[in-house]
Amino acid sequence: MADTPVDVVSSTGIAIPELNTIRAYLVGKFQEIYGPDVYLEADSQDGQLIDLLATAIHDSNAMGGSVYNAFSPSTAQGAGLSSVVKINGIARNVASRSTCDVLIGGTAGTIISGGIVSDENGVQWSLPATVTIPIEGQITATATCQVDGAIAAGVGTLTTIATPTRGWATVTNLAVATEGAPIETDAELRIRQRTSTALPSLSIGDGLVGAVLALTGVARAKLYDNDTNLTDVNGIPPHTITLVVDGGDATTIAQTILTRKGPGCGTYGTTTETVNDAYGMPRIIKFSRPAAVPITVAISIKALAGYTSAIGAALVSQIVDYISGLDIGEDVYPGRLYVPANLGSATSASTETYTVLSVQISRDGDPVSGSTVTIAFDEAATCNTSLVSLAVS
Repeated sequence: MADTPVDVVSSTGIAIPELNTIRAYLVGKFQEIYGPDVYLEADSQDGQLIDLLATAIHDSNAMGGSVYNAFSPSTAQGAGLSSVVKINGIARNVASRSTCDVLIGGTAGTIISGGIVSDENGVQWSLPATVTIPIEGQITATATCQVDGAIAAGVGTLTTIATPTRGWATVTNLAVATEGAPIETDAELRIRQRTSTALPSLSIGDGLVGAVLALTGVARAKLYDNDTNLTDVNGIPPHTITLVVDGGDATTIAQTILTRKGPGCGTYGTTTETVNDAYGMPRIIKFSRPAAVPITVAISIKALAGYTSAIGAALVSQIVDYISGLDIGEDVYPGRLYVPANLGSATSASTETYTVLSVQISRDGDPVSGSTVTIAFDEAATCNTSLVSLAVS
């Protein structure tokens, strides 16, 4: 009789009992209750009940094994594998579609809405939402295949107008299509995952930053290395590094710096910690904490049809998220704020309900302007909704 009918997880992995093992366990228990002479063959009612229970337990065990295997990139599959490989900083490549530039001819001023062309195999390709034929009578537009994957289209094969439109006369492609790719398979993703774990640090500095970022509570970190014989523009002494770290325990950070930095390399910063080296000798390690620089933002927009206060709130939120996500020491450029002000790369109709007129910024509560806000090497830009004013006209 088997010892247990369920999965067992040990230091060697998971052991899943076979169906016959489970049935033997249940038969043994029945015999302990009803005696060794009880009839439990498949043609008996009790035998059928045992088979039903054994099958249910076996199915449950299989599910447990699948859950256990989903935690390893070598055995996970599907959505589970896509989730697991995120710890390596990679993601499954999604399917893409083939694209091809086509030459459209017809009557000047003709507007093609939702146009579709097809190739010699009947595969349909979508034009941009709206294409207007100019006064020259011809225009080039990019057609996107409606089927995922590597769909080929040779020169002169996209010639059929699938959505006839008055004034639209001809279509053809003068170049081959840029083929798309199918969604990355589990096998391909596993190979890429193994490759990603084999890549070593590019330098001691990269390894140091990576180790600090892995510490609990550390949100961001940036390394500055002065390997010259002179003090640099940031005031960092020669042959010295400074690490600017946002968050984390100071002692743990200092210990990590001591362990990871190269020999003979000094440290510089506004925070000083004394930690012991591998031989128990006290060592002074310095690093810096980033000084928060509040960024004031003034945005002016013109509301169009469909604009609501919720859209304005989303705009402000995008601005705050963008500024708060900037790296340590990264300047704030007002021109770059037009992207989040237009809700990033959103494709919803919300982006068509207003137009951005101006974006002005400042630091530390100074009057706003269109000038760049300079952030020092040991500073970090911050923002919240109270610092963003939205003028709607």
